[in-house]
Amino acid sequence: MSRVVAVHSTGGPEVLSVEDWPVTAPGPGQVRVRQTAIGLNFIDTYQRSGLYPLPLPFVAGNEAAGEVTEIGEGVSEVKVGDRVCYQGVTGAYAEERLVPAARLVPIPDGVDERTAAAVLLKGLTAYYLLFKTWPVRQGETILWHAAAGGTGLIATQWARALGATIIGTAGSPEKVALALDHGCHHAIDYKKEDFPARVKEITGGRGVDVVYDGVGKATFEGSLDCLRPRGLLASFGNASGPVSVPDLGILARKGSLYVTRPTGATYFTQREDLLEGAKALFDAILSGAIKVEISRTFALADAAEAHRALEGRETTGSVLLLP
Repeated sequence: MSRVVAVHSTGGPEVLSVEDWPVTAPGPGQVRVRQTAIGLNFIDTYQRSGLYPLPLPFVAGNEAAGEVTEIGEGVSEVKVGDRVCYQGVTGAYAEERLVPAARLVPIPDGVDERTAAAVLLKGLTAYYLLFKTWPVRQGETILWHAAAGGTGLIATQWARALGATIIGTAGSPEKVALALDHGCHHAIDYKKEDFPARVKEITGGRGVDVVYDGVGKATFEGSLDCLRPRGLLASFGNASGPVSVPDLGILARKGSLYVTRPTGATYFTQREDLLEGAKALFDAILSGAIKVEISRTFALADAAEAHRALEGRETTGSVLLLP
């Protein structure tokens, strides 16, 4: 049996239920993993609330690291004893579980399992946004919302290493200071400042080349106002609610702008793409370009408390659940 955190009906953090579920032997193409660290991500709350519907019941969570303890028929990607991590495979809030071998990423020497669990999903999100959605070039200026969050702290460091000028937003003086310590050249407290006006001031009226926005509804129109003509808004999250665009003419009026809504599920459908992104991420960590900030840990049984802290904007950097 494995201790898990399950969802039987959608709703608030109170629907998370700590239970014992059986773990079978791995079938063809499957691997059994004993997990040592589990990443907490906003997508976990979207699935729990029903914003991103999943068949009920399900085990929550999408990212973890641990050790391979058993492999199924035909598995060649990993072997028993390997340290591995994964992201984008629902069911991570568990002591042990089965994972498709093709979704596992070997953890390189020099990276511990807590770091891997804290960084893979967020880091791969940063990777596809910075290298695929809008490949950031030296000399460009970008705006990253929630720059003191888990994805933000990784992405702003990475973008700075690419030679971009980074403007970040955050929701308190403490978070502004953290953003400035992790890659941002400029940081804006959006609770106290008009962030589009500050962006125009910082850029001399030009605007930024690209806005990376995981906040969603609350920042959408302001993000458009931050862009230069023909700039791109990459809207990749819904922390304040989903975005709707009933009038596409707004993009014309604000400068022939582009908007995209990317997701890692599309970028990492092929194993070679997953491994390419993970290698780039771990190389950046090992080189020192990215320093991983694990701000808090919770026991697995306290997952509901962790969700409340995340949704209440009480966290910075990465947060882990520990089995």
